[in-house]
Amino acid sequence: MSPLRVLTGITTSGTPHLGNYVGAIRPAVRASLAPGAESFYFLADYHALIKVGEPARIQRSTLEIAATWLAAGLDPERVTFYRQSDIPEIPELCWLLTCVTGKGVLNRAHAYKASVDKNTASGHDADTDVTAGLFMYPVLMAADILLFKAHKVPVGRDQIQHIEMARDIAQSFNHLYGEQLVLPEAAIEASVATLPGLDGRKMSKSYDNTIALFAPREQLRKQIAGIVTDSKAPGEAKKCEGSALFEIYQAFANAEETIALRTAYADGIAWGDAKQILFERIDREVAPMRESYEALINDPGKLEDILQSGAVKARRLATPFIATLRQNVGLRNLRSSTDTRAVKPVKAARPSLKQYREKDGFFYFKLVDAHGRLLLQSLGFESPRETAAAIALLQATRSQALLELQTKLQPVEGVSPEEVASALDLLA
Repeated sequence: MSPLRVLTGITTSGTPHLGNYVGAIRPAVRASLAPGAESFYFLADYHALIKVGEPARIQRSTLEIAATWLAAGLDPERVTFYRQSDIPEIPELCWLLTCVTGKGVLNRAHAYKASVDKNTASGHDADTDVTAGLFMYPVLMAADILLFKAHKVPVGRDQIQHIEMARDIAQSFNHLYGEQLVLPEAAIEASVATLPGLDGRKMSKSYDNTIALFAPREQLRKQIAGIVTDSKAPGEAKKCEGSALFEIYQAFANAEETIALRTAYADGIAWGDAKQILFERIDREVAPMRESYEALINDPGKLEDILQSGAVKARRLATPFIATLRQNVGLRNLRSSTDTRAVKPVKAARPSLKQYREKDGFFYFKLVDAHGRLLLQSLGFESPRETAAAIALLQATRSQALLELQTKLQPVEGVSPEEVASALDLLA
């Protein structure tokens, strides 16, 4: 049995901040030390091109993020650590996957829908400033994952949809060309924190509310001093719930330290004193890494050598696998078969019913054809059991079930009832 493979990437679009460290880097480094797993960590610079049009910024971010991973304790000898753009098999697989991915699948991607909704709300054309890169983002992400046969992909809850789409895309490919691609699963760690930023919203470069991870000591102190608090004076009891300062502290402190600050809040600690406690706690964890980070930043040649070695290691897996996939899809050397009639025909792909959960908390199902085109879409169900029962009814009685479930279905533009009925018949 092959070992568990875990894959994580960070987009090279900015300077790493405390939120990146707590939410992704620290737990990933800890996970890399666990026995019995193969870990893959990559710098997603192709993804950065979707949102950043500044070459120097992408290069600088690549340098900073690579240095951050290593300073935080990632061992490139123990894991496979590489830059996305050093693996030519990734864009090649992306194209193979593009050719089996229905446009309807991509239409439902959260990032694309958010851009369309924003344009519509402002009175612009729905696709204004929407690039093909943004639209195809889920396929490139699927290629990142599927190329290395990753079993688990640690992601935030807002990224779960991309893992589900990667599974859908892999299933479409496997239907056409045989069981070649491993279906990945999202790994959500409930204990991993999402840090608030300086203004209380989620710490994000998009909000310009971040605290740089390896800022110089005095700059770190100044940034922490800028965290927004309420107007309660020293001596007045303060609430921990909803306090960005307390939430950030909790992500770094142990249980005993957290209890101590909670008590201090109840006793009316001054905000200036609370911020000093937070600064000292963060600096205690970050300071030992800061020196290593600065040394790596000042030696880009060493970082480049590490990434190139990682690319060699990654391509030992990627190159033979993409060669197999090329053979499967028919991109073959003509000398490999003198009689094309002898080639075993590919088993016809079939439609499929898929059950999933959306961000609104409700459960849904959809019917897609062999190429991922949406044929039937349900409204939301309150439980997975109700959803499964509706799917079972469709599989058992097909056309009759369409009548019984009509109040729980929404029409799909351009799809006729005959197409839906025909697809359901193929499922029987």
